[in-house]
Amino acid sequence: MANMSQHKNEMPTQDPKVRSRNFNEVALGYSKEQALDEAQRCLNCKHKPCVSGCPVAIDIPGFIEKIRENDFTGAYEVISRTSSLPAICGRVCPQENQCEKYCVRGIKHEPVAIGRLERFVADYVMEHEQKHEQKIEKNGKKVAVIGSGPAGLSCAGVLAKLGYDVTVFEALHVAGGVLMYGIPEFRLPKVIVQKEIEGLKELGVKIETNMVIGKTLSIDELQEMGFEAIFIGSGAGLPKFMNIPGENLNGVYSANEFLTRINLMKAYIDDSMTPIKRAKHVVVVGGGNVAMDAARCALRLGAEEVSIVYRRSEAELPARKEEVEHAKEEGIRFRLLTNPVEILSDDGKNVSRIKCIEMELGEPDASGRRRPVEKKGSEFEIEADCVIIAIGTVPNPLIKSTTKGLETQKWGGIIADENGLTTRDSVYAGGDAVTGAATVILAMGAGKTAAEAIHKQLSGHSAE
Repeated sequence: MANMSQHKNEMPTQDPKVRSRNFNEVALGYSKEQALDEAQRCLNCKHKPCVSGCPVAIDIPGFIEKIRENDFTGAYEVISRTSSLPAICGRVCPQENQCEKYCVRGIKHEPVAIGRLERFVADYVMEHEQKHEQKIEKNGKKVAVIGSGPAGLSCAGVLAKLGYDVTVFEALHVAGGVLMYGIPEFRLPKVIVQKEIEGLKELGVKIETNMVIGKTLSIDELQEMGFEAIFIGSGAGLPKFMNIPGENLNGVYSANEFLTRINLMKAYIDDSMTPIKRAKHVVVVGGGNVAMDAARCALRLGAEEVSIVYRRSEAELPARKEEVEHAKEEGIRFRLLTNPVEILSDDGKNVSRIKCIEMELGEPDASGRRRPVEKKGSEFEIEADCVIIAIGTVPNPLIKSTTKGLETQKWGGIIADENGLTTRDSVYAGGDAVTGAATVILAMGAGKTAAEAIHKQLSGHSAE
């Protein structure tokens, strides 16, 4: 019988006062009973509007129907037809702006909790080890994938299922890309990422770590090694700065460095070999998910006060609503309509405070958002012994600078068509390396699209 409740089943979470001092996962996941109850809220619409909002086109009503039948393995198999990383997507995808945005139940009330159900299914199958071995007929063709983040892993997974001999080249010492170094443990446990990667290895995907393409090997050398197509999914790992006075002081971090030290190198563990400043007063500049992650990590490192400084209002915050709510619950302070103009020091070496100016919203800019304008004479200072800059990233230019014929945008993004094909023959690209920093699921969608185009190029057939 359909569940006509107006509201989603609540996601169980750690108490904010407890979780703000540990790195354990905040969201605890649905129980079997909650998942079955939430699945009954799905109307199994004939036209499946939710699917149109999913960048990898998961058959959402199909997998939810399997949950209703108590067939969780079957639900996993439905998801896995189009998604290589369901346990990850169920945790970090902005469903509210994608599949759930188009849910019919959401027209008047709350949509079906699609992301929470996807996470439940993936976690259940992982816990009970009910995956079925897939028999794949190899076609003898080799494809190289550069980068083991969401775009690269998605591309590799699709191609492996189609019979290609896929090798992923990862610059770091561990696979996972931004999933490992960028997203905190309390949002995405690293054991989950590695289990998803193990699933790809079971499909035959090979992963080579400590391989910096553009330095260890070039695109030309990969082609000489017999790779008939190459996908670049190297992400956008080069941080942006504000170029204001004081950014070179001790205690100023890019969010990239700060989060990498914590997430990948476990700097929060007492005997960690990676140093990280355990500050008392932390200011994070930016309003996206990365800024929320950095602020919440700083709090868990023992900070007494953590402030988010953002030049627009709360309505313009680009971070997910859930992440903003979690940050507020944990005691993060939001200083909105505020912009840093200088980072100050009392001793000439270390951060001691940050000078800001109040802003007000003016006319809309090219993005449609109202442009922030400085209020003259409104400067003030905030005490800070650590400042984290989280205002975005751009692609590293290494691959471009070592590859003839590979054209990029002025800001660094690789130029690629709607199928991911670059200006270099048989070289494709997708995800943040093309668009700049975006979401995990959009990167996965780009990887999937490129994989289908590679298959069509090498086989002459559609991936359908």
